[in-house]
Amino acid sequence: MMTKVVFPAEWHPQEGVMITWPHRDSDWAPMLEEVTRCYLTISREILQREKLLVVVPPGTDIASFFTDEERMNLITAEIASNDTWARDHGPVTLFHDGIPVVADFGFNGWGLKFAADKDNLITGQLFEKGIFHPSAVYYNRRNFILEGGSLESDGEGTLLTTTTCLLAANRNQPMTQQEIEYSLKEMLGVTRVLWLNHGYLAGDDTDSHVDTLARFCSPDTIAYVKCEDETDEHYKSLKAMEEELQAFL
Repeated sequence: MMTKVVFPAEWHPQEGVMITWPHRDSDWAPMLEEVTRCYLTISREILQREKLLVVVPPGTDIASFFTDEERMNLITAEIASNDTWARDHGPVTLFHDGIPVVADFGFNGWGLKFAADKDNLITGQLFEKGIFHPSAVYYNRRNFILEGGSLESDGEGTLLTTTTCLLAANRNQPMTQQEIEYSLKEMLGVTRVLWLNHGYLAGDDTDSHVDTLARFCSPDTIAYVKCEDETDEHYKSLKAMEEELQAFL
């Protein structure tokens, strides 16, 4: 029997957003008060519109920060975390024959750069707590390192990603690019993978996540980062990336 896996686009209708709350042991420790205020602002904007799932350190109560009306859309889960980068350590959501799938890929701190032992377990613990929709299915893919920020889907079978990230050391070596592409197609249900070989932003610890470089706005439109200053350190790499994107047409 034929089955179909779909990796929805960013604009696909959604029930909610997930974030991981900053704490004193995260990278935000030196500016925790300021960052917490920022997260509160973000949270309140989301809660006005849809459900918000917040992973908080065990013993942490954030409900008191919000109004009764806001709390109606607030879901908290007490789970230990290393840091706050939920797009990368959280679930990748798919559909398998129309059934929602919580895909739990491995997260190792962007190629063993940072501690990630707690973050790597968050998605599985969320599923065990029954946080997701009752019909959702859990896929344990933690043997394959893959961060949400490294993936960009048009919702129609095309995936955009970068070689500098997915082929980086300490992620899925010794797998070849061909083997990784095959795995992406099998796990995500995509039929075409567009690889960017260029694209660089100073200070980026992710090895050039595509979500900071180029994003689908629709299946036939991509917005991307551009540099017009030829003396800027980003110019050559981003110009080369622009030419790659144009060649995809």
